[in-house]
Amino acid sequence: MKGATKILLVFIIVVVVVLVGYALFQSQTEAPTINYGAPTTEPAATPPEPTPPTPPSTMPTPKTETVNYNGQGFSPQTVTIKKGDSVTFANQSSKEMWPASALHPTHKVYPTTGGCIGSTFDACAGIKPGESWSFALDINGSWKYHDHLNPTAFGTIVVE
Repeated sequence: MKGATKILLVFIIVVVVVLVGYALFQSQTEAPTINYGAPTTEPAATPPEPTPPTPPSTMPTPKTETVNYNGQGFSPQTVTIKKGDSVTFANQSSKEMWPASALHPTHKVYPTTGGCIGSTFDACAGIKPGESWSFALDINGSWKYHDHLNPTAFGTIVVE
């Protein structure tokens, strides 16, 4: 009987090892079930439609004022804008214009540097008849400008 007991004991160990291995294998292949509360018979609510973000009402929309050039001068000669607004210089003459920050010829009155001659407030080239050039002013003050090709034509932009 000793031999039969050994065989039975080995058989029981093999069965236990197989069952434990099978249980471990099953626990790794099945997705875990997570219960977040009591089951319900009501259908799940559909999520609400996303609403687009509303722009802050404190941020004003930049505007653009147009200054026309007729070959003799700018009209209106003085414009008042808000900080961040733009001025578009429209060439309605028969020759090129070149709007730029005063003083002629340095273009350094508007205090941002990096333009082709002095300030960034500089078209850096002649604007052909029928074309235009725009510049956004972001510094408060009263800024003089001129036509680099006709320095007797000038104007002022007031930024509030």
